[in-house]
Amino acid sequence: MAERKVSSVPKSLTDLRGVGPEVARRFGTLDIRTPAELAATYPRDYRDWRVPSSIADIHRRALARSTANAHESVEEIAVATVRAVHEVRARIPIVSAELHDGTGRLTATWFGRRGVGGRLTAGDRVFVHGRVAMKRSRTGGIAVEMNVLHHRVLHGDEEYRGAVVPVYPAGKAMPSRIIGSIIERNLDALETFVRDFLPPDVAQRHGYGSLRAAWREVHRPRSPEAAARARERIVFDEFFGVALAAALKRAERIALGGATPLETGKEALESFEASLPFAPTTAQRRVIGEVTADLARSAPMNRLLQGEVGSGKTLVAAAAIVVAARSGVQSALMAPTEVLAVQHARKLAPLLLPLGIRLEVVLGSQGTRARNEARGRLASGECDIAVGTHALLTENVTFRRLALAIIDEQHRFGVLQRARLRGKSGTPHTLYMTATPIPRTLAQTKYADLDLSVLDELPPGRIAVKTFVLRESRKPKAYEFVRASVQKGQQAFVVAPAIDEGEASDVESDAALTSATAEFERLRRDVFPELRVGLLHGRMTPRDKDATMERFGRGEIDVLLATTVVEVGVDVPGASVMVVLDAHRYGLAQLHQLRGRVGRGTAQSYCLLIAPDGKAEVERLEVLARTNDGFEIAEEDLRLRRAGEFAGTAQAGGEGGMLGDVQRDFALYMKAKRDADQLIASDPELQRPEHASLRSLLDADRTQRATLVSS
Repeated sequence: MAERKVSSVPKSLTDLRGVGPEVARRFGTLDIRTPAELAATYPRDYRDWRVPSSIADIHRRALARSTANAHESVEEIAVATVRAVHEVRARIPIVSAELHDGTGRLTATWFGRRGVGGRLTAGDRVFVHGRVAMKRSRTGGIAVEMNVLHHRVLHGDEEYRGAVVPVYPAGKAMPSRIIGSIIERNLDALETFVRDFLPPDVAQRHGYGSLRAAWREVHRPRSPEAAARARERIVFDEFFGVALAAALKRAERIALGGATPLETGKEALESFEASLPFAPTTAQRRVIGEVTADLARSAPMNRLLQGEVGSGKTLVAAAAIVVAARSGVQSALMAPTEVLAVQHARKLAPLLLPLGIRLEVVLGSQGTRARNEARGRLASGECDIAVGTHALLTENVTFRRLALAIIDEQHRFGVLQRARLRGKSGTPHTLYMTATPIPRTLAQTKYADLDLSVLDELPPGRIAVKTFVLRESRKPKAYEFVRASVQKGQQAFVVAPAIDEGEASDVESDAALTSATAEFERLRRDVFPELRVGLLHGRMTPRDKDATMERFGRGEIDVLLATTVVEVGVDVPGASVMVVLDAHRYGLAQLHQLRGRVGRGTAQSYCLLIAPDGKAEVERLEVLARTNDGFEIAEEDLRLRRAGEFAGTAQAGGEGGMLGDVQRDFALYMKAKRDADQLIASDPELQRPEHASLRSLLDADRTQRATLVSS
């Protein structure tokens, strides 16, 4: 039957050679549903099958590993002659063949491969690829055995012609070999989806050829080195598009302007600093300078302030509020929870009230009378700063002249929520704050249209939290330590991952997660009957949560059993011990945030991470025992997850239609970013004729190219 001819631009997968309805369905299990998506599917690795090894060399390497007590299997390839074939017919068939190549003998075994035995005969020359390890034979001797993964019979006098074989992200229904075969048969048709937008001068600067040539090389590489060069060309193109979108967005924001310049001179900040009961750190002074310089411009400030727990972000926010108030305009600070909003208000009030700056709190749990009074003072301009939660977003909350929006833990708000707060003013200056350390790789990509400030210095006197990883069987020891700490006048957190029993389970072991309510009852009744144990979780009413936190803050609760509702915004200096149950269920960055709930007082604080006895989780958690540097932890967390949000798309080194991995390829991203920034600096609106294709690319694909935090 003659093969179908493929049109120049295939419209569906079934237009491609070798793809019928069933194969198209199987591609769908990999989220590949169109020819364009198949064209954007890249190899995740390569096998260098150009030169097979002699059996003697395979033996020598296996023996060396065995001598060094490295018993893991290693992949090898060989070309040899079959001397004998043995087949065991069972529920899982096993075929073994004795292979010779003149230098030695090798046992090759196929597990669960029905029909292999019938296609192999003595005298055949075969290519085999598989995992090789030393095995103990029935007679007690040592033999080298290959578990065959791929093989091919060489017919007649056929010479083995090796190649570099691409390995594609595959699934049970669609193996890499089939994906590679279909892409190979349809290279010309799939190449039509490859569009090269990189300006020729940029490509020439880095010695890059065409994108289409690189695309072909990636799928049909001449050598691993050539594949690596081709991959760099494609990844650079991807990163250039992302960085260009961010640079263009920044240029548009600056060009539009529209913000109220807030400039009060040095006197206001000097009087603010003089009123403080402590001296700001060098980092705080530096960041306050960056923020006030932004506020003095008509281009709206768009700055992300990162800082470890206790680094003094609230002080920076207070300085910005002082500048706004002295300029005759209002500010709003929005936090994701009432606990955090109230904490901000309590910290800001003593900093601002001595300067005559009036503060109002707007919360959903407020009574009607209190909220109406607060709304009235905001609308009339009597109030200089409103601190609140989502309640600030309601239509009946209006400002007389809002010019500064501060959004804390911005990742907890959606794009529309952030926009609604800014929408209560014409074009406000915006300061985003986060205590969640953001890996520098993500900060340069997802937050690429923001200016970044980092508080990388803790106030003097802060004592680093000591962290220990304990197995579940040693949890009683952890609770003994909690009791001893309470007897010294300190307090403790115990964090559980679920609220109720049976609410969630460990997917791998099907074991139930520790329940906060059940553990609370156990601690109160059996473990700490002599102590005051409290409970805090997300299903409690705001009033009950506030009451519990106030009691804990006043020292009326010794041990607080909580869920991750305490991850941010809880400031209790008397708490010096944090016990995290089922710690393996959290990311490193989240554990670091939880750890930040202690270490706020003068006593040495401790964080005890409890991991299951039977799980190999300790090595990952030991990162937290090794360092208190949140940025190092965030980078390690990203590396371990091998995933993250990159330019608004799920990105894990080749998934989601991107070949680049922002963490692994960070140096290449920065190279692309420098070129993109330089191009936008010379042509801020991409109006030059040679940049028309870039403008059309970004207009058509802006959301995917750069979904940024300030959207």
